[in-house]
Amino acid sequence: MASIPPSANLLAFEAVARRRSFALAAAELHLTASAVSHQVARLEAQLGVRLFERSAHGVRLSRPGQAYLERVSGALSAIVSATEDLRHSVGNSLYVHSAPSIASLWLMPRLRAFARACPDISLNLSAAHSHSDFALGQADVDIRYGIPQWPELEVQPLFEERIVPLASPSFVREHGLRRIEQLLEVPLIQSNVSIVQWSDWFGAFSTLRAPERYAVRFDRAQMSLDAATQGLGVALESAMNAGGHIADGKLVAPFGMDKAVRVKAHFAVYPPRNAAKPAVAAFLAWLHGEAARTRQQPRRQRRD
Repeated sequence: MASIPPSANLLAFEAVARRRSFALAAAELHLTASAVSHQVARLEAQLGVRLFERSAHGVRLSRPGQAYLERVSGALSAIVSATEDLRHSVGNSLYVHSAPSIASLWLMPRLRAFARACPDISLNLSAAHSHSDFALGQADVDIRYGIPQWPELEVQPLFEERIVPLASPSFVREHGLRRIEQLLEVPLIQSNVSIVQWSDWFGAFSTLRAPERYAVRFDRAQMSLDAATQGLGVALESAMNAGGHIADGKLVAPFGMDKAVRVKAHFAVYPPRNAAKPAVAAFLAWLHGEAARTRQQPRRQRRD
């Protein structure tokens, strides 16, 4: 196994990255700012890269530092959670990692049902665009978004999604939005991380080309949907993720739900060895049950 940096250096790095300050990190770790600085410097020397950019305005992560933080913070969180579980004699813990949008828009509203169904399981949930590293023990199950190219892992699709233009009823009224060609005359919202882009949607339902510029861009579906509810433009998002907004009448599909690109983009992913864990088996059974109920929900949207 490759050399692992001293834990003190890793903790100092994570604290400075999170607090954006050597002084605040030092206070949190009960050390001097000089000691924290030396620990970070030793880590940088061992890795051979500069983790932070220092200036008169403060400290910020370098590009390699940001990439390293995304991998290391999950491992440190797993250690902290495992330690707390052991300290409090929690013997049936489950660590689930998820893509941010499905975590906040679909999973979180259903966790109360999971708690009722499996009261003996202590659930730990984290969310990030980066995938969990099973080799580091960061998660038992990862709910991933994207194209399923994860060899040596069990990959189970959750549901088919409909990616459809969505806007607030007031925006639709204001712009008289009835025809697809009108999309080129109104602000469009770009979701950078979506596997279905505006060019894909225009290619499926029109001979027109998607615009090259967009009113606003976001890296999370939650923000894209919120922007649409606030009348900033038309978002191209999953009707499943937008289910709450549609049910509340905050968003409508101006061209109907049949003008949707259908994809399977969310997957439950885990190493084969984890299938033997009772908590994992219980969670997967519950997860697929909820996914089935989502597929069976009436495909209606409120009209304003």
